[in-house]
Amino acid sequence: MTGTASDPAPAEVTAAVDVTATGTELCDHISALRSASSSPVLVALDGRSGAGKSTLAHEVGLRSGALVIDGDDFYRGGDDVIWAAFGPAEKVEFVIDWRRQRALLEQLRRRQPVQWHPYDWDADDGRLAQVITAGPADVVLLDGAYSARAELADLFDLRVLLDLARDTRRDRLLRRECESYRAEWEACWGEAEDLYFETLMPPESFDLVLDAT
Repeated sequence: MTGTASDPAPAEVTAAVDVTATGTELCDHISALRSASSSPVLVALDGRSGAGKSTLAHEVGLRSGALVIDGDDFYRGGDDVIWAAFGPAEKVEFVIDWRRQRALLEQLRRRQPVQWHPYDWDADDGRLAQVITAGPADVVLLDGAYSARAELADLFDLRVLLDLARDTRRDRLLRRECESYRAEWEACWGEAEDLYFETLMPPESFDLVLDAT
């Protein structure tokens, strides 16, 4: 993903956390779900920007054989002017095309192969990139902010929140970008994430909360 303030989730730096321990805990939960059912296990890995979701998803994918889907592939696009016109609730609703995600997850739950066109972050002008083909898979992990949203809840066997202190997340973003970028990003997306993670999907809404510190 590129680094513009209109990006809903800036590119994450490598998480300075013990992802092995956190990954083991998540893999253990996935293993238990697989033992209890012959159906595919669908997992949402959610969390605020900078929490280390992508790092954890990569590890869990390698260790569990999960098909990892980047939620940012379903970004709707738009520049700063467009997103500045939306309030926090509208940003939560429209930033990610969750309807496309839902169609994909429904197919994977039926053990069908899937195809999707990810957002073209190199062009970053609303175009979609070349098609991705994947699946079927025994374990599917949707990684990204807003992935555990209520509109998709019935499809997931496990909704996970990766939690990290605000100051630590801000420090990561500052290391990745400059101070002015961080301020611009927070002005655009901070209230939307606050609404989602504090009101719409507070920690108690998740099946599992992992501490990324």
